[in-house]
Amino acid sequence: MSRELTFKTSINCGNCVRSVTAFLDEVKEINKWEVNTDHPEKILTVEGTDTLQEKIIVEAVEDAGFDIQIVNN
Repeated sequence: MSRELTFKTSINCGNCVRSVTAFLDEVKEINKWEVNTDHPEKILTVEGTDTLQEKIIVEAVEDAGFDIQIVNN
C-alpha cells in the first residue's frame, strides 16, 4: 500500500528545493516527492509507504529551514 500526503510550505524556488532534497531523501518511507513552486501555497506532495507519518515530513522540512503546514490528508 502507499500513502500520499500534502503540505503547504515556504519552499518557493529551485534553490529551496535543492536545499530540502537531502533531508527528504533521507526518509526511507518516501517513494517520491515534489514541490509545486508555482502554486501560491508551495504545495509539497509526498508519496510513500503506508507507514509514512506527517510528523516525519514536518521534521525533515523544518530541519532544512523551511516552514511547513499539514493540509487535510
